[in-house]
Amino acid sequence: MAQAAHRPPVRGPTFIRLLARLTEAELAPSGPSLPDRLGQWLDWKHALALAAALDARPAEAAGDAGAPDDLHAECARAREVLAAAINDAPLLAPATPAEPDYAAFRQLCLNRQRATQAAVGRLRGKLRDALAASPGMNQLAEVDAAMEVAITPREHTLLAKVPELLGQRFERLRTAGDASTTWLDSFRRDMRSVLLAELDLRFQPVDALLAALRTS
Repeated sequence: MAQAAHRPPVRGPTFIRLLARLTEAELAPSGPSLPDRLGQWLDWKHALALAAALDARPAEAAGDAGAPDDLHAECARAREVLAAAINDAPLLAPATPAEPDYAAFRQLCLNRQRATQAAVGRLRGKLRDALAASPGMNQLAEVDAAMEVAITPREHTLLAKVPELLGQRFERLRTAGDASTTWLDSFRRDMRSVLLAELDLRFQPVDALLAALRTS
């Protein structure tokens, strides 16, 4: 008896594993190391800016830029609001009337991505200001600022593929589905999971800066 093909497990963040499962992609078991990957992403201007931030001497605290507890609460609230906008989206509610095509889902995905990107950018700025006001932490704030400028365009390009990948999932399920909406409810669950996982992924720099601020 022929055995079913075995796909090796995909390692990495939940977001990557979800996309690999939904798109049925065969990912390479290993790739370039982090330094090599960054070397491919950073041009010489970004590399110089990052080197300057890493070589900078710690400066004196610039003043009070916000209490850590207040910033932690603000970040938590922002994350809750963004997650609620995904979980409570009427389009993703089960047993709602079927959509004739993927267009409405695509627009929802784009709207959630833009809202998350804007919130994360604003919060990172506030957290960097708070770090700059903490003794010995201004260098971390400068490094994060340099990394945001360098990495954000690449991040935007990669995450812009998510609506397309979800669209492919939509079409596969619709083609394989029957006259009921079972396949559509399955897609809604998949899309909700992907958007929530992307939210967690985008918030990683915020979580890291919060952790640094708490220990400063």
